[in-house]
Amino acid sequence: MDDIQCVGKLRSDLDNGNNSFQYKLLGIGAGSFSINERTGEICAIQKLDREEKSLYILRAQVIDTTIGKAVETESEFVIRVLDINDNEPRFLDEPYEAIVPEMSPEGTFVIKVTANDADDPSTGYHARILYNLERGQPYFSVEPTTGVIRISSKMDRELQDTYCVIIQAKDMLGQPGALSGTTTVSIKLSDINDNKPIFKESFYRFTISESAPIGTSIGKIMAYDDDIGENAEMEYSIEDDDSKIFDIIIDNDTQEGIVILKKKVDFEQQSYYGIRAKVKNCHVDEELAPAHVNASTTYIKVQVEDEDEPPVFLLPYYILEIPEGKPYGTIVGTVSATDPDRRQSPMRYYLTGSKMFDINDNGTIITTNMLDREVSAWYNLTVTATETYNVQQISSAHVYVQVFNINDNAPEFSQFYETYVCENAESGEIVQIISAIDRDESIEDHHFYFNHSLEDTNNSSFMLTDNQDNTAVILSNRTGFNLKEEPVFYMIILIADNGIPSLTSTNTLTIQVCDCGDSRNTETCANKGLLFIMGFRTEAIIAIMICVMVIFGFFFLILALKQRRKETLFPEKTEDFRENIFCYDDEGGGEEDSEAFDIVELRQSTVMRERKPQRSKSAEIRSLYRQSLQVGPDSAIFRKFILEKLEEANTDPCAPPFDSLQTFAYEGTGSSAGSLSSLASRDTDQEDDFDYLNDLGPRFKRLASMFGSAVQPNN
Repeated sequence: MDDIQCVGKLRSDLDNGNNSFQYKLLGIGAGSFSINERTGEICAIQKLDREEKSLYILRAQVIDTTIGKAVETESEFVIRVLDINDNEPRFLDEPYEAIVPEMSPEGTFVIKVTANDADDPSTGYHARILYNLERGQPYFSVEPTTGVIRISSKMDRELQDTYCVIIQAKDMLGQPGALSGTTTVSIKLSDINDNKPIFKESFYRFTISESAPIGTSIGKIMAYDDDIGENAEMEYSIEDDDSKIFDIIIDNDTQEGIVILKKKVDFEQQSYYGIRAKVKNCHVDEELAPAHVNASTTYIKVQVEDEDEPPVFLLPYYILEIPEGKPYGTIVGTVSATDPDRRQSPMRYYLTGSKMFDINDNGTIITTNMLDREVSAWYNLTVTATETYNVQQISSAHVYVQVFNINDNAPEFSQFYETYVCENAESGEIVQIISAIDRDESIEDHHFYFNHSLEDTNNSSFMLTDNQDNTAVILSNRTGFNLKEEPVFYMIILIADNGIPSLTSTNTLTIQVCDCGDSRNTETCANKGLLFIMGFRTEAIIAIMICVMVIFGFFFLILALKQRRKETLFPEKTEDFRENIFCYDDEGGGEEDSEAFDIVELRQSTVMRERKPQRSKSAEIRSLYRQSLQVGPDSAIFRKFILEKLEEANTDPCAPPFDSLQTFAYEGTGSSAGSLSSLASRDTDQEDDFDYLNDLGPRFKRLASMFGSAVQPNN
């Protein structure tokens, strides 16, 4: 419509045409219209769009300009916007994409497209739409009124997998002046398994070493399938393979077939193999099965390469048998290994596992010692074969040697029997049931025969009955026994086995007489014996412990006495004497060292006691000689005496490291002669006669000779 278009005119019934009335528009949307204030004519002042607002509800007011007041109440009126075909059809759900299986039949539904027209559907054919296929023939078609797209021809995905279809929508049923809109539909074809896999190569050649282990990959084969995804998954197999030497596994990532070794191959037996492989899809629908008949095949030739192989034993293991007791050098059996290669290298054999056997160059196993089944019934040996031409080629086989039993062990009691018989036992009373064992191994079950020794039968107080079940019963042969007169009986029993030859042993059963009391139960005897043994063991243990304690006590006492002897070298020294001893830190050089120890200081520091008014001549002489001993000997006799004492001190390992002067300078208390030291010479005025030293024994003989010889010249 034009920018200004009149849509109607308002007029009041009171308007007499004198132009005194004024018209006004009020309400929402009144700005889109204008009104002539004098005539009341209403016009649109802007373009109206029905699709935006199709209805305007306004109010009109009439004012008398002479009085400035409304002459009527406001009146409401409606302006309706009429539709014109000014909107083209628009598709709602763009972009359109669809997927349909390949080779779908004609008429298969693909997708539905829908367009919308904003015009008023009640006004003519403004909103009536028709659909048309502008691009996509001859494979697709569209229904004009519904917009449904269908397949009109079969399509192969392997030729083209995507199609672009353009659909046009027109309003007004396509009449002249109609508006239109278009959309694009992308249609993809999904894959179906309509193609079988095919080998591109009709022949493959591979090589394999005869030493290759089982599971070795020999080579790869490849088939191609035009399908994709799950429909392209394939599996390989070998046709008519009776040997089952090879197998083909699939690489899931590349869909390649990997030919692997399923069994060991041997160049000397067969140098090449020819197999035919076929391939097929893993997932095939029944309706598509006709497309997969006559699976594709290819021929594979496998050439076996010769290798220097280790020796091969004729058997995987050997079980040999030999009777026990055979002499040195007895042949046990023979093992054999061969070179599988064509050159047939000689063999050398070595045996490990036991020093009881040896093997020679031809594989014969012999004994090196006499075998005893009771020591070892089986021997596990290992035989190693080495090629002479190539010592690096080695093979081993296990050899199990079973030692057969011969009857070389006589039967014996199965256990130690502690047998008792009551004093008041009756004749025929059961005393003991015995059984036997045999260390020999018997093919049949062991059977033992029990007999009482003939030389012991006549005067025996017991008798034996063989139960014929490898046991025998001992019965009393008289009534009553005397514990004091005959406390113990010895019964000699012979036991024979069923071996070949049969062996017999002599066994002695000790039967003790017991005071069972009225109960006549020998279990009380066994309990008494046990209590006696336990009591004896307890007393013995206590006695042993007491002896050990006494020994340890005596040992510690000796150690204590020795320690005390070392600590108290001069126990009889008086307090006054100890106070007059000067201590030095240095050891000194002995008699010749006059600087380290000055005996004059010791003599001058002696405690001076009060002199008595009179002293005899002998006392002065005695004091003089005592002082001379402290200062040093002047005569050869004294010097010789000191040197002898010094030598004794040096050679005595138990003597403490004292100076030789200190060793004999103090004699000690308890001597009737008193002290000979000059330190105490001033303590007494008694005149001594040195002749009494001769009466003190041989220990003072030297002193008596010394002082006797010294005093006599002075007199």
